Amino acid sequence: MKIDVQATSPLKHPCPALIIGCFEDAADELFSACDIALGGCLSRLAASKEFSGKANSSRLIHTLGKLPAERLLLVGLGKKAELDDERLRQAAGNAVQALRAARVASFATALHLAGKTENALEAVCEGTLLGSYSFDQYKTKEQEDRFSFAGLTLLLPKGLTKKEAAARVERTALLCQGVSLARDLVSHPGNVATTGYLADTAHKLAARHTLTCEILELDELERLGMNALIAVGKGSLEPPRLIVLEYHGAGDKERPVVLVGKGITFDSGGISIKPGAGMEEMKTDMAGSAAVLGAMEAAAGLRLPVNLVGIIPTAENMPDGKAYKPGDVLTSLSGTTIEITNTDAEGRLVLCDALHFAQRYKPAAMIDLATLTGACVVALGHEASGLMGNDQRLVNALKKAGESCGERVWELPLWDSYGEAMKSDIADLKNAGSRDGGSITAGWFLKQFVGTTRWAHLDIAGTAWSDKSRPCSPKGATGVGVRLLIEYLRGR
Repeated sequence: MKIDVQATSPLKHPCPALIIGCFEDAADELFSACDIALGGCLSRLAASKEFSGKANSSRLIHTLGKLPAERLLLVGLGKKAELDDERLRQAAGNAVQALRAARVASFATALHLAGKTENALEAVCEGTLLGSYSFDQYKTKEQEDRFSFAGLTLLLPKGLTKKEAAARVERTALLCQGVSLARDLVSHPGNVATTGYLADTAHKLAARHTLTCEILELDELERLGMNALIAVGKGSLEPPRLIVLEYHGAGDKERPVVLVGKGITFDSGGISIKPGAGMEEMKTDMAGSAAVLGAMEAAAGLRLPVNLVGIIPTAENMPDGKAYKPGDVLTSLSGTTIEITNTDAEGRLVLCDALHFAQRYKPAAMIDLATLTGACVVALGHEASGLMGNDQRLVNALKKAGESCGERVWELPLWDSYGEAMKSDIADLKNAGSRDGGSITAGWFLKQFVGTTRWAHLDIAGTAWSDKSRPCSPKGATGVGVRLLIEYLRGR
């Protein structure tokens, strides 16, 4: 979507539709001016409760020539005292979805003028771009009738120059490009988004932004001794790989932040095969890797002054005569031996080798993202990602970032007593315990491979995909993790 910035009064700007924000308990100057121009229409809508200004509500009305804008889209902001960036972000997403339903391709917004927060402009731009996303690459029918947005005009707030506003819009657009990349990757089917596809995506990303990219193929994984990663991919014709991307935005002496993303391009469960119903959604098991690639895209585009390393262990978990099986014992890269009790607990296996590998970069901090456990969905539903870690400052920083950007996280304990469930009778560890506390025991397992590195684990199993449309995230892949990571990195 093309975004333009105009220093024009909303009351004088001709456009197919103008978006304004409306409070539940107050009428601001713009609302009142539009009400007067429309002969009291807005007041009557409020009095009759046809539109009350409640959050996540909207109402599209035709101005019949009484305003330069052909239509006025009223978007509810809730109570004035409760307005914040997230409320504006959600309202912008809600607005753009209402315009999609009405097939209005070009529009202007004054929604940010209702917000007095410092980042109101960015919040509205972000919500609009995230809410306008769609993925229809595999639909071949009725292409001529398919709707797409043409352009958005942001009406300039007072006290901000056009150049300053355009720069802020550009930064927001770069962030949303990272989210869109992550959403696209998760949306692609497993026969397209293979381990090789992720590797090619990393190469193209590196070429766009002059990053360093290295792909460790099977022979190199064998030479290194990454047997846990190799084992997960043994049942597939698509070989496992380790993708390493490096972004240098700070001096050579600054230690990098390492991002590790689980890249299981399809998870059948292996020999411990999953039920057939809903298995098609297991193409999303590489959402952690998508988040890392999206974050690297955004960080490089924004030229953040940090050093970053993105590490993606990627494999396809399939049943086959060569597949690893329950009862096998693997020797991981760290030398720790692992008894396999469930081949469907494969994510922690590819991650344990990657986390140990990452220590060679002497990270200032290390964050992994993974659609790791169904237990996290049971615990937190689809509203928050699970968060665990060995450093409270890092955990707190991620919490703060999540609240700021709207990708909320919830901390779970990581006490040593949870490790009792992961002890094996014949090896150092086993890869799965009982169902009790399953997301925590999986996190505890990962902790054994990070050494003394400051580390946090994000279980995004419940937040990477949505079965229903939300204001800033249409049904499907959410791209969760990208905005959270960028907000955290900005905070550094």
